Amino acid sequence: MKKQWVMGLAAFAMTGLALAAGPGAARKRAEASMLVTGDITVAPDGSVSGYTLDRQDKIPTEVVGLIARATPRWHFEPVTLDGHPVAARAHMSIRLLAQRESPDSQNYVMHIAGANFGEDGAGGETMTYATRAKPEYPPNAVAARVQGTVYLAVRVGRDGTVSDGAVEQVNLGVVGTDSQMKVWRNVLANSSMRVAKSWTFTLPTMGAHVNDPAYIARVPITYQLDHGFAHDDRYGQWDVYVPGPKEEISWMKDAGGSADALPDDGLYLVNTGLKLTTPLDNG
Repeated sequence: MKKQWVMGLAAFAMTGLALAAGPGAARKRAEASMLVTGDITVAPDGSVSGYTLDRQDKIPTEVVGLIARATPRWHFEPVTLDGHPVAARAHMSIRLLAQRESPDSQNYVMHIAGANFGEDGAGGETMTYATRAKPEYPPNAVAARVQGTVYLAVRVGRDGTVSDGAVEQVNLGVVGTDSQMKVWRNVLANSSMRVAKSWTFTLPTMGAHVNDPAYIARVPITYQLDHGFAHDDRYGQWDVYVPGPKEEISWMKDAGGSADALPDDGLYLVNTGLKLTTPLDNG
């Protein structure tokens, strides 16, 4: 059963979303989101043997309690070494959502919407940037005070260059008509895609996918006024946004995880890390 948390929309007013303007339909789609990070340890049989949350003192007690109820029920695909199950540890990021109970309700339901259980950073198993130019904050978006996060996916060939790229989702920190928000999503997405095509990467030298013809990675890019592209420290606080549609990408059909469960400004290989076999929010 999902944890219900009654909270009025005004409680999120300080997060920066321009809720006072724009059509009511867009405001009703707004979600409150929080990203929590930590580490998780999994026993040889795939059960959770322990976990820690980063800066737990900054996380609301309701969120800490929800995670505490959910984690004992999680089960992962066992990790094997030389054919034998072994204990494993990974860094995790968990996306919490607070959504309206109904379009006209002022009450919210809080639940775990996504998670990523990445590699533990073992040497040689990660992909890193060789060259990376930052995207330009589009001047027209700055002038209109448009903020948002673009969730990119890139396919990297064996030569370390981007052979393909696409945008999975764009979440906006402003409201407007559907056509206005579509325009702004495209403005931020196009800025991200233009620069992503120039990136080059240093490929992993070991790991399960070392012989794959290409690597696929997710890259969240946040456009935030007054802070450039370095997201300010809002850890443990709710951010309100209007979620954009999730696009299907043909070369990512088998990709697991959730793009918007990843921390900002990182590089995350797809199909690596621990594989969860049970529902996330089953408490």
